[in-house]
Amino acid sequence: MDSGFSSDFGGTGGGKLDPGAIMEQVKVQIAVANAQELLQRMTDKCFRKCIGKPGGSLDNSEQIGAAFMGDPRVL
Repeated sequence: MDSGFSSDFGGTGGGKLDPGAIMEQVKVQIAVANAQELLQRMTDKCFRKCIGKPGGSLDNSEQIGAAFMGDPRVL
């Protein structure tokens, strides 16, 4: 019964794992995690700067700031 791991990590199907492919996969996963963390930090910082007093509604400047937060060209 084949576990399927060899195809996930660039193996040749004989149950052998390719260390180079594993390292590449780990590097990709680390890069994705770093990008997600950076985006989260930027979003949090932007929110704190744009939304001074969270409440039931946003004032005009908060609405403008929130609009910029949603614009991918700004981030």
